[in-house]
Amino acid sequence: MPISVLLVDDEPLVRAGLRAILEAQGDIQVVGEASDGAAVVPLVRQLRPDVVAMDVRMPLLDGIEATRAVLRTVQQPPRILVVTTFENDEYVYEALRAGADGFLLKRARPAEIVHAVRLIAEGESLLFPAAVRALAAEYGTSAARKALDRAALTARETAVLRLMARGLSNAEIAAQLIVGTETVKSHVSAVLAKLGARDRTQAVIAAYEAGLVVPG
Repeated sequence: MPISVLLVDDEPLVRAGLRAILEAQGDIQVVGEASDGAAVVPLVRQLRPDVVAMDVRMPLLDGIEATRAVLRTVQQPPRILVVTTFENDEYVYEALRAGADGFLLKRARPAEIVHAVRLIAEGESLLFPAAVRALAAEYGTSAARKALDRAALTARETAVLRLMARGLSNAEIAAQLIVGTETVKSHVSAVLAKLGARDRTQAVIAAYEAGLVVPG
């Protein structure tokens, strides 16, 4: 089955460009488009896309609130890929905190766009640029540090979280730690459960906010 994608952007040219790039691939199908975040929840319920490529700045309902609405109201929500112009945009960071699964610049090369959609659909890797990591570090709080302490991660779970924060996939983490991929998956699941994180993105944000890892 091809990866189904819903495009959400208030610029028709951007939607047309993304559609052309994605539909040139045999394993990706664009199933719908929206020009504003207000249309996202009804379309997600109707079309059941695997991935929503979501602009973060839109006139009526922005990508942050649209992301929150999807995750709050849709059972088995799709993966959400934030697509925007500026990598150091605080709106992007807030969208990731709200539960978006990854980040992509509109100026990315076609191959990078395709790769990002595939990765997000798989739920495997994290698209988390240095500029957004820096924003996460700036938002760090003592509450975030206390929350991480309460999570009581083991030494191995902490090591896995640090490698997740570098954007490594499960296979790459396994190679670094010289363990099996299934072992890494178990550690990742434990990290998410202990942190109360929906996915890898939220776990990494928690790690940066708590000061467990720092940009660079």
